[in-house]
Amino acid sequence: MNRFRPLLIPFLLTLVGLAVLISLGRWQLERREWKLGLIERIEARAKGDTISLSKAKQTWATDRDVEYYRLALTGRFLHEHERHLYGLVNGEAGWRVLTPLETQGGDVIFVDRGFVPEQYRDPATRVQGQVEGEISITALARASESGSIFTPDNQPAANRWFLRDVQALNASLPDDLAARAVPFMAEAEPMTVPGGWPRAGVTRLQLPNRHLEYAITWFGLALTLATVFVFYAWGRLRASHDSGADANIADRSGSV
Repeated sequence: MNRFRPLLIPFLLTLVGLAVLISLGRWQLERREWKLGLIERIEARAKGDTISLSKAKQTWATDRDVEYYRLALTGRFLHEHERHLYGLVNGEAGWRVLTPLETQGGDVIFVDRGFVPEQYRDPATRVQGQVEGEISITALARASESGSIFTPDNQPAANRWFLRDVQALNASLPDDLAARAVPFMAEAEPMTVPGGWPRAGVTRLQLPNRHLEYAITWFGLALTLATVFVFYAWGRLRASHDSGADANIADRSGSV
């Protein structure tokens, strides 16, 4: 029994390590199932039939989940209240053009009309880039997003937005428009715009799903840890056995 005593602490530490690594692996598998369900829901909504803004408002009032539903919108853009949301598209930095749309029913909803590079941020630089009059579009409903500690603060006064905060965007409108604004926005599907800017249809629908890879990594580390302990324990026990055998030989030699 004394031979195993030096292995007690390493054994307990190995058990703790294995518990942590296996738990992380199982968590990644659970995240994978959640992500697959999310991707399936996005696919179904983004490629499904359109719904009216009234229906989307009812859905929002019920469960606060309107993400990626296709909205059929008709109204006119209020270009004088255009907002700019920082974004990256295909590695290029620029701005997403967010323009409130006043619908036939009197609602106001911000529409992400698409991406423009920095040189086209000013509407005056976009040749024939503003769509006037009544227009009918299809767009994907989007709610506010949560930022991180690395997300810069929005700068409404400078019209520089870094976080999709629908409530703050609505609050930046004149009171008469803000009172009619819906609590979510929409991202326009590809559409023809005179002059080519802004470029719509930049909604990211393909979500990364590397959770199986991460799970395999954690399980692999657990197997590696177990293997290392086995070889370590085997080496210690063998060394202990050899030392005991040498001591016995020495005892027998001394007694001759």
